[in-house]
Amino acid sequence: MKTLFLLLQAQAPAQGQPGGGASMWILLLLMFVVMYFFMIRPQRKQQKELEAFQNALKKGDKVIIGNSGIFGEIVEVDDRTALVRVDGDTKLRVAKQVLTRDTSDIQK
Repeated sequence: MKTLFLLLQAQAPAQGQPGGGASMWILLLLMFVVMYFFMIRPQRKQQKELEAFQNALKKGDKVIIGNSGIFGEIVEVDDRTALVRVDGDTKLRVAKQVLTRDTSDIQK
């Protein structure tokens, strides 16, 4: 029993061993790099594309208002708002930040 304990103790890394902390930092850095390339970077790219779409809105564009699922067509665009025709003569003035592209009529 005593020899087993000594054998296990000899195989266990010493806590004050130099380089043990460096491998932990390298592992953390590697995890951050992977997280950046798989999560943060694509999200930033998608956000920039949405901002470019919102800044390029023009009359006649088909849009969806936020997460509500209301489909409409742009009638008028200001700096911060847009007037959207949703049905017949019904028009809504909304902030440009809530508008997303209507992809329902794009051929697959």
